[in-house]
Amino acid sequence: MKQPTRRTSKPVEKKTTDEQVKLYLTINPLLKSAFDEVKEFSKKKQDEELNIKKVKMINRLLEKAKEILKDEPTVDYLELLDEDELPTNSDAVLTMSQFISAMNKFHEDHYHYENNMLSWDNEGHWK
Repeated sequence: MKQPTRRTSKPVEKKTTDEQVKLYLTINPLLKSAFDEVKEFSKKKQDEELNIKKVKMINRLLEKAKEILKDEPTVDYLELLDEDELPTNSDAVLTMSQFISAMNKFHEDHYHYENNMLSWDNEGHWK
């Protein structure tokens, strides 16, 4: 009788870099904080335009988020806020919520249990 073959799990492909992890840990709370503020503006005046200073500040965060997500499939669906045609509060909320969802997906895909410990799937010291 043939012995059953033992299944071994494939090693998890390491997809993130130390730089992505560091940037994620820096940008994610700032992005969520900015989102909360814009969401509050939107509750009061959803059709009011954001000023250029706020758009530039938010875009700086969104650009860094795109750096983190550069190898993720979600990046194809993310766009920065338009600085020429200033977005309304509700437009900014929609755009920012897409980025936050993509960042949450990044975390879900790359931060997991390994040997009974939570860790990032990178080779660096963030494990």
